[in-house]
Amino acid sequence: ITLLCEAKANKLSSQCGSTALERLPFNNTALNKLPVDDSKEPGCRTVPAACFSRIRALQPLVRPTFVAQSQSALALLDLTVQDVLSNPLGPEYLSGSRLLPGSEPAAHCYCGHQFGLFAGQLGDGAVMYLGEVESGTHGRWEVQVKGAGVTPYSRDGDGRKVLRSSIREFLCSEAMAALGIPSTRAASLVTSDLYVSRDPLNSGRRVPERCSVVLRLAPSFIRFGSFEIFLGRDDFSGLQGPSAGRHDIRAQLLDYVIETFYPCIQQTHSNRKNRNMAFFREVMMRTAKLVAQWQCVGFCHGVLNTDNMSILGLTLDYGPFGFMDRFDPDFVCNTSDKKGRYSYQAQPSVCRWNLARLAEALGSELDVAQAGAVLDEFTPTYEAFYLCIMRKKLGLVRKEEAEDRELISDLLRLMHDTGADFTNTFRLLSRVPWPEEGHSERATVGQVVDLILEQCASIEELKVANKPTMKDRELAMILSMAQTNPVMFGMVADTPGVSQQLERMGRLKELLETDQDELKRKQRDDWIRWVSRYRRRLAREYDGTVDLSLIKKERLSLMNSTNPRIVLRNYIAQNAIQAAEKGDFSEVNRVLKVLEKPYSDAFELEPSDGPNASELTVAYDMKPPAWAQRICIT
Repeated sequence: ITLLCEAKANKLSSQCGSTALERLPFNNTALNKLPVDDSKEPGCRTVPAACFSRIRALQPLVRPTFVAQSQSALALLDLTVQDVLSNPLGPEYLSGSRLLPGSEPAAHCYCGHQFGLFAGQLGDGAVMYLGEVESGTHGRWEVQVKGAGVTPYSRDGDGRKVLRSSIREFLCSEAMAALGIPSTRAASLVTSDLYVSRDPLNSGRRVPERCSVVLRLAPSFIRFGSFEIFLGRDDFSGLQGPSAGRHDIRAQLLDYVIETFYPCIQQTHSNRKNRNMAFFREVMMRTAKLVAQWQCVGFCHGVLNTDNMSILGLTLDYGPFGFMDRFDPDFVCNTSDKKGRYSYQAQPSVCRWNLARLAEALGSELDVAQAGAVLDEFTPTYEAFYLCIMRKKLGLVRKEEAEDRELISDLLRLMHDTGADFTNTFRLLSRVPWPEEGHSERATVGQVVDLILEQCASIEELKVANKPTMKDRELAMILSMAQTNPVMFGMVADTPGVSQQLERMGRLKELLETDQDELKRKQRDDWIRWVSRYRRRLAREYDGTVDLSLIKKERLSLMNSTNPRIVLRNYIAQNAIQAAEKGDFSEVNRVLKVLEKPYSDAFELEPSDGPNASELTVAYDMKPPAWAQRICIT
């Protein structure tokens, strides 16, 4: 059977001749410049003294078929969608089921700190490196297939990804790129008639799901964890990197990264230690800017382990990510993250922590004192990037005032208190009218405030949102302590976890003592006060030296190109997933088309009404439906 299939495939290949896919100019620089494990030993194993392991046998999908392609991502390889669709072997090539000419399948070895603990060897457990393609127009791109089968790093896994998670990764990779946020790319998505058993809700109930593969692109997928393979035994976990102590290979990997991806730093510094410090500072800068961009669109990564942090400052590995709906600084998108380590507001500090782990992994390649100084620069650097973007979101471009920071923080506090939708509220702020003399403030801003109030939560939603998450017994003990031991209570109440729970209780108490009408009146008054204050700040943008009409036009243009109309909310992805699991891929492609222009008002954003569309649909730019709160991403 195998020989017959191979003969049939060869016949198809000869009929179509050498296609654009088959002419991709692979050069596979990483395998040529870094140590490669050539072992023929099957199965999972510890891989010492190597950065990659060759994959000896492909694991083809059964009847692979295309779900979607990204034209803009394929263009990075000088390919078109037609190039891919016109090749009868396209689904096989782009799923790792058939070897692309010139590619050299391999898997990358890395370690990682997962949820704060060193986990030892991890590596590409479900990803197969195919090689690097040098595009004449777009430079060098590493090509991977995610979900192509077992590698030496699969541990207890089967190396497969399912349609559900693959759709999310495919769509979010392209959505982030369209938002202007550095990201790995997804060029195509293939599914198949091969099934694996999964427990999507971590409920103990396993179901069969289709094996699917995403073709991923990036200049490199090297990550912080790539340098952790050289770490010695960890005091807490007792684990060590597979190449512990191999400082020669660490230097080789560092040289490769800097020479290939940071050529300006390589050319500017003749002293090795100075070069390495410049590299570390640049990684810090890119990471600080990246997380600032995340925060400003309400994106939560979900699993910010060191093995998911790109050495190039890209958003990497889309798993249980989420875009905030209602603004909540404690938002946790990954329901497996019970302690909220990777909550929305924790992301900047976690990124700094991960940079410290990178510094430790680089060891003697860095000057310890200088590395510490670079880490100290992270928070002010992040805050500067964050404030710069937030000013743009408010259309404040002519002046930078000290009051701006407070204006922004008060806006976010008001959004939190009123349960305002993050994306839609910022989009609506461009409708706040420019201040004009002689107009009634309340009457002028009333219309836009009413629109904002439509994006706010109801009293019942706020009660649920503010319910303490601490166990009843623990909460009762703390409250009892307030009566019996006030000194101890004061100490406990100052801890972040307890303080947060007490704040929730306070807000819940206020909500229980009011009703919907009274709440809406208070919310309206609060929003009118903030909007009025915002308009006074807008007025100071005009100093009489430039035509006012130009400033107004500039403000609207900037705000509408910084505040997206649409992001990949969970319910949007879920609608596409539900349709695709029934064999209808049209919604995936429709959502992709909309996400590619997230700032545009040109699209009608109603979900498809095809035969497999979900009955629980809502326009993509509207406040999410109630059922969206029940989506569980682990």
